Amino acid sequence: MAESVEHTFLSETALNIMEESSNAKLFACKESGRKRFDFSCDITRDWTRAVSGQTLWKHDRDGIDKDLRTLLTDGEASAVVYVARDSVATRGRMDEIIRDYRNSPLRASLSKLRIFWVPADFDADDEHAREVVRHGLRHDMYQDLLLRVALGGITSQDVRNFATSGRLGYPAWILTQISKDGFLDNYTKASKRYRMGIPALKEEVLRLQLTGMVSREENEHGLIQVTEKGHAMLDICAHLYRYLSGENEESEEFLYICKLLGMEFPLFEPDGQRADFRFYETKSEMLPFGRLANNAQLMLTCLYYSSQHGEMEWRPPRFKLPGSQ
Repeated sequence: MAESVEHTFLSETALNIMEESSNAKLFACKESGRKRFDFSCDITRDWTRAVSGQTLWKHDRDGIDKDLRTLLTDGEASAVVYVARDSVATRGRMDEIIRDYRNSPLRASLSKLRIFWVPADFDADDEHAREVVRHGLRHDMYQDLLLRVALGGITSQDVRNFATSGRLGYPAWILTQISKDGFLDNYTKASKRYRMGIPALKEEVLRLQLTGMVSREENEHGLIQVTEKGHAMLDICAHLYRYLSGENEESEEFLYICKLLGMEFPLFEPDGQRADFRFYETKSEMLPFGRLANNAQLMLTCLYYSSQHGEMEWRPPRFKLPGSQ
């Protein structure tokens, strides 16, 4: 059966959204050549994570079952995506199949499944409808796929918890130093290197542990190391520091990820004046801190003070394109 215009549009759009997201420079994304799926790609940070996807537009009950089984039996994928036409019948059939899989050997694979719904009356020949659907898919895929799979599951609340320390700038400073050292094994030695008291250091490391940015479970020796989420936070901080320092402009995709994490820096002023460290120095009395502040204000404050504790080394994100040397 020939693919419908809607089916083709949705498959191509899902892949394009993931490829364009790499403009944020937080990871690399490249289409993979597997023909088993409607679309597939590799998302790379420190290692490659495969994403496979199927598109549902006109399938019958058996077609839905086949699609889900194809996705869930893909042992190479870190995440599997189903872009599906929304209807009561389709939701009912999917719920039925998923319930069956919960009692089968495939139950462990269900955690990899992401379903993105498309309005049933979508017409791919309508330009406005294409834009509405693309915008909705972009938001859902960034929020539920890229942040959770490619960036270690970082959330807006994680950003807020990270930046609300009363010791201004210390969360970014300490996370950077642990990443640079490779691990933290001795608070006495670390307190001397970081030039802060042991009680304060322990409290800040506990804050990072509670946000999931450092952990003792990353290795068999029980050392505190930066997690995947913590490395993602450092990469975001590095981009933001350069952006707020006026060193470079950032891509629309990166600023969109910041927006999903509760950070909309261009919106501090009614006239849209760009917020940067110069803005902070002249308008700092306008920026509340703590419960009343938004994530953008908290991060601006955190990064502004981070370099006050010593030289900061903001390393570029560590990734390479799939297949490159």
